[in-house]
Amino acid sequence: MKQTFDITGMTCAACSARVDKATRAVDGVSDVSVNLLKNSMEVSYADESPAAIARTNAAICAAVDHAGYGAAARAAASVTASGAAKPQGPLPRERAAAEKKRMRTRLIVSIAFTVPLFYLAMGHMFGWPLPAAFVGDAGIMPLALTEFLLLLPVVFVNFKYFSNGFKSLIHGSPNMDSLIALGSAASTIYGVAALYRIGFALGSGQMEAAHAAAMDLYFESAAMILTLITLGKYFEARAKGKTTDAVTSLMDLSPKTALLRTPDGEREVPLAEVQAGDFVVVKTGARVPVDGVVTEGAASVDESAVTGEGVPADKREGDRVVGATVVKSGWFVMRAEHVGEDTVLAGIVRMVDEATSSKAPIEKLADKISGVFVPAVIAIALVTFVVWLASGAGLAAALTHAVSVLVISCPCALGLATPTAIMVGTGRGARLGILAKTAEALQTAHDVKTVVLDKTGTITQGAPEVTAIAVAAPACADDVLAAAACAEAPSEHPLAQAVVACARKRGVPFAAADDFRQHEGGGIEARAGKTRIAVGNARLMDALKVDVAAFSSHAEAAAAEGATPLFVVQDGRAIGMIALSDAVKPTSAAAVRELTAMGIDTVMLTGDNERTAAAVQRACGAGRVVAGVLPADKEREVADLARAGAGRVAMVGDGINDAPALARADLGIAIGAGTDIAMDAADMVLMRSDLLDVPAAIGLSRATMRIIKQNLFWALIYNAVCIPVAAGALSWAGVNLNPMIAAAAMSLSSVCVVGNALRLRGWRPRFQTADAAQPATAAPAGELRVIAVDAPAEEGKEPLDAACEYEGKEPLMEKTLHVEGMMCVRCVAHVKKALEAVEGVASADVDLDAKRAVVSLDADVADEALVAAVVEEGYEAAMA
Repeated sequence: MKQTFDITGMTCAACSARVDKATRAVDGVSDVSVNLLKNSMEVSYADESPAAIARTNAAICAAVDHAGYGAAARAAASVTASGAAKPQGPLPRERAAAEKKRMRTRLIVSIAFTVPLFYLAMGHMFGWPLPAAFVGDAGIMPLALTEFLLLLPVVFVNFKYFSNGFKSLIHGSPNMDSLIALGSAASTIYGVAALYRIGFALGSGQMEAAHAAAMDLYFESAAMILTLITLGKYFEARAKGKTTDAVTSLMDLSPKTALLRTPDGEREVPLAEVQAGDFVVVKTGARVPVDGVVTEGAASVDESAVTGEGVPADKREGDRVVGATVVKSGWFVMRAEHVGEDTVLAGIVRMVDEATSSKAPIEKLADKISGVFVPAVIAIALVTFVVWLASGAGLAAALTHAVSVLVISCPCALGLATPTAIMVGTGRGARLGILAKTAEALQTAHDVKTVVLDKTGTITQGAPEVTAIAVAAPACADDVLAAAACAEAPSEHPLAQAVVACARKRGVPFAAADDFRQHEGGGIEARAGKTRIAVGNARLMDALKVDVAAFSSHAEAAAAEGATPLFVVQDGRAIGMIALSDAVKPTSAAAVRELTAMGIDTVMLTGDNERTAAAVQRACGAGRVVAGVLPADKEREVADLARAGAGRVAMVGDGINDAPALARADLGIAIGAGTDIAMDAADMVLMRSDLLDVPAAIGLSRATMRIIKQNLFWALIYNAVCIPVAAGALSWAGVNLNPMIAAAAMSLSSVCVVGNALRLRGWRPRFQTADAAQPATAAPAGELRVIAVDAPAEEGKEPLDAACEYEGKEPLMEKTLHVEGMMCVRCVAHVKKALEAVEGVASADVDLDAKRAVVSLDADVADEALVAAVVEEGYEAAMA
């Protein structure tokens, strides 16, 4: 279990490092992740019992408070009117907007008083005209007092630097505010001391000493430090607002209302009122409010907001639709299935929020440096002050160099280097349909050297079709299909579903199976009455000791074409072979070429035999193939690759049987159309079932890591160069930095780091292969072929066709009923279900507007039986 805490008082990486250290020291805490950008902290517990968590939370708040900061446990997420899960408290965008508004106010006030202060303090150096009251010997004290009074409002509006800075200093955890507070306070105190010197000099008539003291006021330096730091913080707040809006922008995709269909007509309701099972009308131009299934109508839907797919998808009755997508043309009625926190969009919001709250391993370097950075800078400033004072340069010069060291150092740049890039990169990926669950996953992807690809549903469409049936006399094709469908009907395997779908499409009836038994990686055994049926591959046939030699050549030919052969056995005798072909996805070959161009090896895993696997390998271009892999062995194959020196290994899959391998791999990538179990086990989720998103995800990771390394390099080099220069290391060459220039440089460094990270907002995959971005068109599925094995053909007919009783069979007839009393699509569903339950009814098509039901029959059914079925549901019916 993880608990989110809102943290107050953090301003730099030193702060987050201090909060992290204080929290880790609390008993009961197993892991901590502090996010400087979001001012939040994720805590994992060693003991997850409610009582233990309550005690630990209280201890955490006390520990963080003792460290000089504030912590409050955040309440559980709520559901907004848009139906998306919203964390308690202000959203990232709202916090960023509030911070920007505060910084703007402070900046305006600071500039309003700093400009005249600078004019008065520096006017004599530039020959600027001054009011007569501030000129000459009589104007020395009025000028000094005016400068001091102009400084006070600047100090007042920026007092947060002093309160936070000195509080952190007292608690032994100095931060960036401590450096600013020390620098500006030193300048202010030195200026106040100069005021007293002016007063004493004027009182004793020493005008020359009074003029000298007036030159050492340093009030303009103190004000300029605060103003320039605030200017930098304002620009930083503006930039950070653009990095923290990913979650809020995703939540804004959902509409606020939905058009509900009720017995009284259509009614617009707040989205939070939509329940699972409700029927919702979605018209052209509207956003789909929740996840569900189309029950009526048809439309073209733009799913780019959720999946990143730019081409609109056609949706018809029975198709699934996802919330936040946009209907470009047409309309439909949908049945709501997932609402609120259960929608795909809510899941994406949670995933992105968790990813942006987590830490990448590379942040450990910045955290270690930040933990000692500020104390080291304070020590350097003290040494600088002592050395210059001892060298005889004077108090003013020593103070100038020491203050410059304090204000030019920038722990902020270190603290912002990684989280800003992670946040922008994660948000950009989410908009492209690439979801990284954690910052670590985003970092790991850039090191991947080997990508392991599951075949079915990943490289291929995952929707196999029966392409050929080989039959041994006296059986016929329909006998083989009926037996196979009987055994396969209880299975959820894609091959089993394809066999059942083929039987239904051809109108072949099949019995219900008993004593169903599944052989992992082999096939199915079942019983229909007294008949034992087995359907499976050669491995299962060997185990059952069934002779399939008559079908071997046909099975090998099918495998050579990329099809999967399944043998069908009745009572220990092979009666046929069914070949199923799963077409390679149009973009799979381009994706493999792109991965190869990126220097990544590809390996295909499949349970198919070597001939079938080789055919698919030729089609997609995978570098290596491992065939005949049982589902339980996929994890072992991935582990073996890692041990064999294949570098970082990524596993791409979509099925339940891929979950262990996804978890074992250094980086698990789940195809979006896959199972929930696979997506739970993965580190990344690709919302589109497009293999081209794999190189795109790796490319995004590489771009993000490139930005992070640039930011860290800039932050480290900036501090390594600027601190010695500010300390006076180049004074011998006439190069010196006064505190005002130092403050401007410090502000610019943070803005540059955040600005560099923002470049990721415009990132798009740039494929290296010419055809990668233009998917090929999938070849149409071929006609079903029936092949005779040792069976003579009847004169004038193709082998076996005449022997198949049900092959190509059409319904006997159609009958039409008038139905009264239907009010909505629920009524339509009830009538349809009642009619299709009548024995002899193949299908029923019910039209709500026409008040008509057309029934297709595959046996003779009495009119009275049809009418009675509708009446029993509470409606009026009569034959047309």
